[in-house]
Amino acid sequence: MTQNSSLRVPFDIVGFDLDGTLLDTSGDLAAAVNHALASVGRPLLTVEQVKPMIGGGARHMLAQGMAATGGCDDATLDRLHRLLLEYYETHIAVLTIPYPDALDVLDQLAAHGTRLAIVTNKLEGLARKVLEALDLTRRFDCIIGGDTMGPGNAKPSPKPIYEMIARCGGGTAAFVGDSMFDIRAGQAAGLPTVACSFGFMMQPVEELGADAIIHGYTELIPTLDRLAVVNG
Repeated sequence: MTQNSSLRVPFDIVGFDLDGTLLDTSGDLAAAVNHALASVGRPLLTVEQVKPMIGGGARHMLAQGMAATGGCDDATLDRLHRLLLEYYETHIAVLTIPYPDALDVLDQLAAHGTRLAIVTNKLEGLARKVLEALDLTRRFDCIIGGDTMGPGNAKPSPKPIYEMIARCGGGTAAFVGDSMFDIRAGQAAGLPTVACSFGFMMQPVEELGADAIIHGYTELIPTLDRLAVVNG
């Protein structure tokens, strides 16, 4: 991929969500949800049914899965959440893969001196585990999970975005994601935002209100270039 190699990306930092943005984790997450559902005799869900449930963290995802199959009380949800996490940690990268061209674009951004970061609502330990399993950890200057900033400070809070900027040394930044959690967090922090139409959509991508939409990673660097002009 060389069509964008001559561009200088004008953002000092580009942050990415993980699930549904950089990585297609839907197969492994659906398997973990179904493991929890099966343990209490619930019907299993398809990957396509689980996709819109992803983005707010594992407990949020499971709560939606339980609601879709009959509901549950908080004590049951807590128990099944632990079961889901145990299963997922053991099967974290069976089906998970990066989206097409994502790694090439990360390489191009890094070559231009852009600092790269992950800000996800996945637990930090699990985020690091899946990135390590795919040999991607070294590509990022910081990795911030849904629990990194403490309770109540995951996306859509802007706090993990502010922390991303601080850990990357400051400067101009943009954020790329696929959910309302991502776009709201980025906007609340005052960053230009890019929505990925290929992610785990809870609603039409146009309704997220991002500053730009991409339909594949070959569009990202030109999109960032345009956003920098608009926000310059």
